[in-house]
Amino acid sequence: MRASHILVSTLEQAQSILAEANASNFGQLARQHSSCPSKNNGGDLGDFGPGMMVKPFEDATVATSVGQISQPVQTQFGYHLIHRTG
Repeated sequence: MRASHILVSTLEQAQSILAEANASNFGQLARQHSSCPSKNNGGDLGDFGPGMMVKPFEDATVATSVGQISQPVQTQFGYHLIHRTG
């Protein structure tokens, strides 16, 4: 799998960003809003396989079609928007 994400601390932040997110501006929104160091790469996490991410994140990535953006996903790190890129 391959994905980019935006990590924020509240559900409200995630929902607000999701309202304006699309495939073409996702990287820009990640640079502006994400608290993860991956924001420097537009949120790109690179390739990963089963068991490499926390379970809720992995499950949401699997359930999201390539090219689509997930609904907010809560993990112990905060709320993620996941853009599945591969």
